[in-house]
Amino acid sequence: MVYDFNFYSSLLLITFSQGIIYSLLLLKKGISSGNKSNYWLSVFVFLCSCYVAPWMLGFAGWYDNQPYRDFMFYTPFQHLFFIGPVIFFYTQSLLNPAFTFIKKEALHLIPGILYLIYNLVIVVYDKLILGNYYFYESGVDKDFDSWYQYSGQISMAVYFILSIRYYNLYKKLIVQVASNADAVLFQWIKNYLIAFLLMLLLPFLFDTLDHFFPNQNQYKGSWWFYLAYSLVLYYIAITGYANAVKTKIGFKLAGFDKSQIFLLDENRSFIVEEENTIDVEHEIFKENQFPDVDLWKTRIENLIQTENLYQNPELSLAEISKKLNTNASVISKAVNQGFAMNFNDFINNYRVEAVKERFANGEHKKSTLLGIAYDCGFNSKATFNRAFKKNTGFSPKNYLIKF
Repeated sequence: MVYDFNFYSSLLLITFSQGIIYSLLLLKKGISSGNKSNYWLSVFVFLCSCYVAPWMLGFAGWYDNQPYRDFMFYTPFQHLFFIGPVIFFYTQSLLNPAFTFIKKEALHLIPGILYLIYNLVIVVYDKLILGNYYFYESGVDKDFDSWYQYSGQISMAVYFILSIRYYNLYKKLIVQVASNADAVLFQWIKNYLIAFLLMLLLPFLFDTLDHFFPNQNQYKGSWWFYLAYSLVLYYIAITGYANAVKTKIGFKLAGFDKSQIFLLDENRSFIVEEENTIDVEHEIFKENQFPDVDLWKTRIENLIQTENLYQNPELSLAEISKKLNTNASVISKAVNQGFAMNFNDFINNYRVEAVKERFANGEHKKSTLLGIAYDCGFNSKATFNRAFKKNTGFSPKNYLIKF
């Protein structure tokens, strides 16, 4: 097999092979853990690794030798119309355990499938019908056609925006239904979306550099873009593989109204949508106040105080609704409208009050502040400090000094 090991082909071979290895590792992790997000990240890493392949193999001499030249021409490596949907599916499966790939989701793959069909038509006509180059008479790989590159970039940008919107909805939802929101806000989501944004900006960055500092050898000049792209991909693969944060709260968006979200039960289903609806935008408004809000306020307060539910670091809205024999929508409205705060802040206020009570009893003299925080239901130092300052205006240490 022809492969010219040189500076350019060897470095890209290293990053390409690492991408393929991590793609397989993520696939294995998905199979062993049953976490569907690992499958989608595996596909994403594989597609992005293939994106680098033409330049790696080009520097290895494949465009200059047959039959490798035809293999490069007639095999699509840069699947730009698949990368965007896959990153969107990954975002959904990571944030929503109820996400499933159904026919509606398959519609997102139609542009990518059409591009594969387009390539198949080229192969059939050139190799089987004409027996000569027609589509490739110019000697330029179809993957690098301007129309495909620009439309592919637009496609990926659209799905990047959709992923951000989905994550923002998740952040609004999680503070309404979980008392440990900070633990499942997925810092990793921010990191990989920033990395993906960098991937999107790299072509424009290198085009700008090329405009001001033109490179006589454009082929070698583009190599730096693919190296940078590979390094960003390498970061996504490694940190994505290491991500261990999981969310247990399944949900479904309510059609075109993105402020309405349906919570799903443990079986990933719901019986009555209205009873499982969480309005992530409007529930705190007084004009939307529902009947018996004062009654539910009292019942919720009595339950939390008598059973010290706030001490459970993973306390959820669903758990309280079960104990009060009602549905999530009622409890959510009662907390939002009755106490004028979201569920996460509501429970953290109880935890802060419990910490302050222990401070008053002098427990901070025989126990660490973090130990007290954990006993009162906080699950991390950062969450404790943030909630305590939001409630009192002071950090825990400054509070002890002042009071």
